[in-house]
Amino acid sequence: MIKYTRVDHIYVPVPEGKEDEAHEFYSKIMGCEQIDRPQDLNQSKGYWYQIADIQLHIGTEHGLNKTKRHFALEVTDLQVARQHLEANNVIIIEEVPITGRSRFTFHDPYGNRMELLQYI
Repeated sequence: MIKYTRVDHIYVPVPEGKEDEAHEFYSKIMGCEQIDRPQDLNQSKGYWYQIADIQLHIGTEHGLNKTKRHFALEVTDLQVARQHLEANNVIIIEEVPITGRSRFTFHDPYGNRMELLQYI
């Protein structure tokens, strides 16, 4: 059984080359508070924001079939969640490691990407 703690973040894609324009919109017009992105992700460009108790992450897409659009849920035990999903034939996708958290993604039966994570 998966035990959820909270929604951690939502990832919203923007067209490549429009990251700074999107940053202008989300920071100046929407008033979102920018926070630091982990250095582990410096190979790509994007911005992270804190909105109340959830984060908004923006970055680029690489075609519709490789979408990074997703939401992330924090769980109490990532290993138990992984075992539960695998026991139900869900294919786990390993992601770029980020310091301070363990995580993986998967797709629901309709192609929606989801991330589960646990802070360590």
